Amino acid sequence: MTRKKSDDENAAHFRPKVRFVTKLRNYFLTGLVITGPIGITLWLTWTFIHWVDGWVKPLLPAAYNPETYLPFSVPGVGLIVAVLLLTIVGFLAANFMGRSLLRLGESIVGRMPLVRNLYRGLKQIFETVLDERGNSFSKAALIEYPRKGLWAIVFIATETKGEVARQLRDKADTVSVFLPTTPNPTSGFLLFVPRSEIVELKMSVEDAAKLVISAGLVNPSYPEMLDEYLDKPVLEKADG
Repeated sequence: MTRKKSDDENAAHFRPKVRFVTKLRNYFLTGLVITGPIGITLWLTWTFIHWVDGWVKPLLPAAYNPETYLPFSVPGVGLIVAVLLLTIVGFLAANFMGRSLLRLGESIVGRMPLVRNLYRGLKQIFETVLDERGNSFSKAALIEYPRKGLWAIVFIATETKGEVARQLRDKADTVSVFLPTTPNPTSGFLLFVPRSEIVELKMSVEDAAKLVISAGLVNPSYPEMLDEYLDKPVLEKADG
């Protein structure tokens, strides 16, 4: 009896310490969740600025480099100069003379083996990704992959075009989709899926990407009204 009482006293004495350690662990994890994304974002931004500065600053004449007159380094100068230069190039390429020079340069590159294929591929990728008028990756959707009964998130690219569309025109109306991999959504598979087998999602492409990157741990908020709207036909059908 005395031994049991002693064990109970030791357990009661040990319990507050356990709770205190648990609280410290929870505080630490909360702080990590808050500061982790902020720190990584700041680090990536700072690294990108220094990377651009390392490329641009050595090309600047000393008269236009503020570090020539200041006793300390000025981060971001190279990035600002790069943005200005790209804007000027875009402005020049928009007028008649710029378009003429651009066509001349492309014709020269078009006569160079290997280089022309690389240039055309990169140009098409940049035009597709950066063209705001395009509909690339405008929606997230679900498809059954890699087999029936299993579902995967995809990003809808565009309607299937070219030779692929011609070969499949008698089989199905297909859509080009990108199936990202977890946790790196920049790699994945290009799939041509029948339109009837695609289930479009209400969530944005950014939210779908978060879901893929986090392996399902980060779910975007889903309005309750939308839940009721989607469940209503099912209930009516069941009542009928």
